[in-house]
Amino acid sequence: MKRLIKATATVGSMTMISRVLGFVRDMVIARYFGASTGADAFFVAFKIPNFFRRLFAEGAFSQAFVPVLAEAKEKKGLDAVRHLVNAISFRLGSILLVLTVFGVFGSGAWMMVFAPGFIDDPAKFKLASDMLSITFPYLLLISFVALSSAILNTYNQFAVPAFTPVFLNLVLISFAIWVAPLLSVPVMALAWGVLVAGVVQLLFHVPFLMKLGLLPKPKRYDDPGVHEVKRLMLPALFGVSVAQINLLIDTVLASFLVTGSVSWLYYSDRLMEFPLGVFGVALATVVLPGLSKKAANDDWEGFREDLDGALRLVFILGVPATLGLVMLAQPLLVSLFNYGAFDDHDVLMASKSLVAYGFGLLGFILVKILAPAFYARKEMKIPVKIAVIALVVNTTLNLILIGPFAHVGLAAATSIAAFVNAGLLYYHLRKSGVFFHQPGWSKFGVQVLVANVLLILFLYGLTPANNVWLVFDAWHRLGWLAALVVGAVAVYFLTLLILGLRPSQWKRTSA
Repeated sequence: MKRLIKATATVGSMTMISRVLGFVRDMVIARYFGASTGADAFFVAFKIPNFFRRLFAEGAFSQAFVPVLAEAKEKKGLDAVRHLVNAISFRLGSILLVLTVFGVFGSGAWMMVFAPGFIDDPAKFKLASDMLSITFPYLLLISFVALSSAILNTYNQFAVPAFTPVFLNLVLISFAIWVAPLLSVPVMALAWGVLVAGVVQLLFHVPFLMKLGLLPKPKRYDDPGVHEVKRLMLPALFGVSVAQINLLIDTVLASFLVTGSVSWLYYSDRLMEFPLGVFGVALATVVLPGLSKKAANDDWEGFREDLDGALRLVFILGVPATLGLVMLAQPLLVSLFNYGAFDDHDVLMASKSLVAYGFGLLGFILVKILAPAFYARKEMKIPVKIAVIALVVNTTLNLILIGPFAHVGLAAATSIAAFVNAGLLYYHLRKSGVFFHQPGWSKFGVQVLVANVLLILFLYGLTPANNVWLVFDAWHRLGWLAALVVGAVAVYFLTLLILGLRPSQWKRTSA
């Protein structure tokens, strides 16, 4: 548990730096491009390679590759790991190179699939297609970054992969401010920034892989681990594709709504992704290699303890983060994005979808923690079946809710589907006997509940009305927001300490 907390803190702190810079990036984009046609076009052009990145690289591939790599590391040694890395990098690179070529030269066809609503606006459609032909190679670059990250995480080097997204944010900020004014179509600078960022991120990983002696040298030869990854990846690919299809459906449907809808969903999703990345992704990044190692060594007691400890951290961090997003939705958007081209109407529209996303935050985090408990044991079928159910729920609710609630309905459907996914994963873990709670959950639940009630009272009593935030200047907005966040964090954790929940006791209470 102590290792889990320390590793999560490392990844979380690096991710925090990245997410803060991500907010700066989005503030810059909002200031210069707002929720305009160009912004909508860029967000779709950036989402498509990200869709395939999550599908192939950080999604199905990582979930299949990490357990096999961990087993090779624990039982076969460095030479076997090096052989596996070289073989798998050749297979991964070959597939993604073909896909990238189709993406660059068939950008219009991809845009018809991902944003058919743009077809009725030829100028927006052409702009989005042109941007996609530039951003698509990012898929190939960032997929090798994901391969490198899987290797480094397996060797307990979590900081480098967690820090890597910082470079994407820095490059996009630089291109938006200094390159955009030089172009005839300024928003195209963002597309070029994505491509350059992919190169920088990949180069950043090279010296760390060289130090481990695991810099990939793609070679075409057989390796038992490659066949095992392929066997595990097919069901994982289907399961992850279901989750990504949810996002695709949201984008497709949003493209038929009024201009700005794609951007409103993007900005609200970005705010929801901040705690999800800092807490959920950080925990998941640490949990999967640890659970895979314990499964490889048949250490099932340690497996349960790690999973139990991770779930406690989810509730300690995820519940107050959910409350903060919901209660501070409009203040957050006003303080961070309500400048330049991003006007008061954009704030109102984005805040509604942020509340809908915020209610689902705990579900999103739980999925990221519970799913690795299956992947670590090379059990892929159950998560796939559950993901299909979540897809059906999300699609059905999208069609029901988009009529009366427009883009807010899409966000709400996604949140509800996340809880369905998490609930079914938890049910099957308990049913199979793989996981059961360690002692102390009743007392723990009361402590967390009381702390969150006080947090709600604090925010409710001290947060200015939404219309007041619109009148504040930038420094007043950011000052008030910082005071509320810091004060809420202090009230929450001070309450936990007074009630007896201390980090030094987590290991004992979860053992």
